[in-house]
Amino acid sequence: MEYLILIAGLAALALIIGGIALLRPSRRKPTPPVEPAERPADILPGGTTTAPPKEDQAAPTIERAPPTPAAPPVEIEKPPPGAGRLVRLRARLARSQSGFGKTLLGLLSRDTLDDDAWDEIEDTLIGADMGVAVARQVTEDLRTKVAVLGTRTPEEVRALLKEELVKQIGGDIDRSLKTERHGNKPAVIMVVGVNGTGKTTTCGKLGRVLVGDGRTVVMGAADTFRAAAADQLETWGARVGAKVVRKEEGADPASVAFDAVKQGIDDKVDAVIVDTAGRLHTKTGLMDELGKVKRVVEKQAEVDEVLLVLDATTGQNGMQQARVFAEVVNITGIVLTKLDGTAKGGIVVQVQRELGVPVKLVGLGEGPDDLAPFEPEAFVDAILGDA
Repeated sequence: MEYLILIAGLAALALIIGGIALLRPSRRKPTPPVEPAERPADILPGGTTTAPPKEDQAAPTIERAPPTPAAPPVEIEKPPPGAGRLVRLRARLARSQSGFGKTLLGLLSRDTLDDDAWDEIEDTLIGADMGVAVARQVTEDLRTKVAVLGTRTPEEVRALLKEELVKQIGGDIDRSLKTERHGNKPAVIMVVGVNGTGKTTTCGKLGRVLVGDGRTVVMGAADTFRAAAADQLETWGARVGAKVVRKEEGADPASVAFDAVKQGIDDKVDAVIVDTAGRLHTKTGLMDELGKVKRVVEKQAEVDEVLLVLDATTGQNGMQQARVFAEVVNITGIVLTKLDGTAKGGIVVQVQRELGVPVKLVGLGEGPDDLAPFEPEAFVDAILGDA
């Protein structure tokens, strides 16, 4: 019995000691955390990454992406005035037309002018795109004058030919462009023509001519069927500080023209130039489109000029296009482009006779200032060269 009591006492003592041990806090040192082998690389601004430097290495230089350079401002140009441009470009015109003039001067300077010689003179004029009826009339007039004159020095022959050509071109025709403001409204110039004739380029160059003459200009990119046409016009405008009004590709051309004229009125500019679409699918579609543009513009301001752009190198094809446009809108003047690229200067006479309107501007190259007001005497002088 005594043994049983002793065993129970020992068991109770063991339980008490075990409980006290559980209640006492542990004195073991905590296990230090294991450091990672390598920290992940830091992502720097600009997209460049770099790993953290080791203790025995210097910190690397932080590489940042260079900032995008700002686009340089477009420098505003000061174009030369329009007056006298044709005289300055005379050499370029003379190179392309000299064959025509030299041939005529050579034929007229012969000691004897028989029927064959006069036929050759007429053929030369026809070959220069002057037209059969005009060439025949010029030949007959020259024949009469030569018969009256008798002897012919080179100077007299040149004077005769110059007088006759200037007369046929129309030396006394008013070729001025209406670009003056009237009242509180700007002058409005519509430019029409088939795509490929240089129509949009002509609008840009015309803007330069007007700025060079001291005018302020707004241009309307109403050829909305070609996004490149609006881009091209904006480039031209930026160079001379002219505002360009445009809309998204395929927008209503009349609405662009309307907004351009409204902008011109608000800005109190001198002239608004409207570039129109040059599609020539059907005459009816063209008539509807151009007619609508003109009517919408005239709700705000009068259309002062409707200029038809023709490629001088296309000859009779250009004349057919001209007739269609003349039936569609009331043309007030002709712009002959690429005149330096053809030896057929007689087209100036023919197009005026066919359409009953004057050539007002001529394009004589690819340069920005190669559009010039047409001057008949300077043109004939370039054709004939020096006596």
